[in-house]
Amino acid sequence: MSTPEEATASSLPDCIPMDDAQFAVVSSMFTLGGLIGALGSGPIASAKGRLLVMRLTSIFYIIGSIIETLSASIAMMVIGRVLSGVGAGAATVIVPIYISEVAPPRGRGTFGAMTQVSINVGILVTQTMGYFLSYGSAWRWVLGAGIIIGASQGLGLLLIPESPAWLAANKSVALAKRTLQRIRGYRNNIEEETAAWDSTVAPEEEGLLDDSSTRPIASNLRRESTASKASGKNISHLGFVEVIRDPFYRPALVAAIGVMCAQQLCGINSIIMYSVSLLRDLLPISSALLTIMISAINLFTTIACSPLPDKLGRKTCLLLSIFGQGASALALALSILFETRILSAVMVLFFVAFFAVGLGPVPFILASELVGQEAVGATQSACLGANYIATFLVAQFFPIINVALNERFGGAGWVYFIFTALAVLCGLFVLWRVPETKGKRDADEVWGRTRRLD
Repeated sequence: MSTPEEATASSLPDCIPMDDAQFAVVSSMFTLGGLIGALGSGPIASAKGRLLVMRLTSIFYIIGSIIETLSASIAMMVIGRVLSGVGAGAATVIVPIYISEVAPPRGRGTFGAMTQVSINVGILVTQTMGYFLSYGSAWRWVLGAGIIIGASQGLGLLLIPESPAWLAANKSVALAKRTLQRIRGYRNNIEEETAAWDSTVAPEEEGLLDDSSTRPIASNLRRESTASKASGKNISHLGFVEVIRDPFYRPALVAAIGVMCAQQLCGINSIIMYSVSLLRDLLPISSALLTIMISAINLFTTIACSPLPDKLGRKTCLLLSIFGQGASALALALSILFETRILSAVMVLFFVAFFAVGLGPVPFILASELVGQEAVGATQSACLGANYIATFLVAQFFPIINVALNERFGGAGWVYFIFTALAVLCGLFVLWRVPETKGKRDADEVWGRTRRLD
């Protein structure tokens, strides 16, 4: 008769057999969950608060990780991956918004870069754990770590306050000020930060604005100033359809989504995928260690470049990043064609470094700086949804296009000419459609709109 421990061991196989198609499905389920989380979390966070949604992500992390850790079949693994993806997708929407709303105005770029830093830390830790735990059933400990991380995050979120900006727009300006003062410290003056909040209307007036009979008037007020929304004069939080259909928000939506897509279309994921094969012939170490090394470089360059958006400006960092990645892609294509391996390796490192300058951190910052409180949730969700779609497209079609071009023209590296062209197009887009947000108080100032004070 078997003991409980033996029964548990027999029910959890060392390996879940999968063919290539099944493995691809399991892998892509995380992206599907991320898309669902990204699209659904913004409107909820706008209506119910940032803190609630961040706490919900912890629950998704814990449940998803438990199912993945204990999975004995492909179906269970798929369910766990989707749930974990929902948590991750929601977090990538809400966390940048929350950081932007609690960070000191002069340090929002640096603090905003911490989203990308945290992502890179997670990638590096996961890859390192995978390197040491890739035997027998030890891989389950890698997935089980998500339970500990989710629980730690949930406990930590019990200690932090709600976003003061959200409180000012939805609850009480007095409570928002007390919360902000506690975050800044009682010796620091917050009058300049809260100046826009002081013009908030009374609760009964907010009720009138929410009434369906006055929605046309409310719409006109919205068009006069998004800053008035942020100060409490809001109607209701806008959903995707309202933001997309309203020409008032269209320039901000186009700019934010365009930058998020540029993050992927300039080819960073293709570099990560291809870098191991480029560096393997130069360095006498395993592919797994090479992957960890590249992730470490990505992390350290992101940390080193995190102050740049506040010093140089968001738009300048984006342009430098896109130009650097485009030039690196061109040099990489030529070095692969002419089999200059050392130059190829150097260009991979330059590509990763230039990504950290702008396209890594800045897209997560922009949405909360381009629109007012009433639209930031829907806008950020739309941006991250577009990012997940672009990530999927690059991952799905990069290998196909790469093989097709190599077979058509001979040799290798032709696909990086496409990434060079995409970098040029993305650079022109940023130059033409993305405004500078550094040092701007609100969306009205970013877009040069006149604020009504009556």
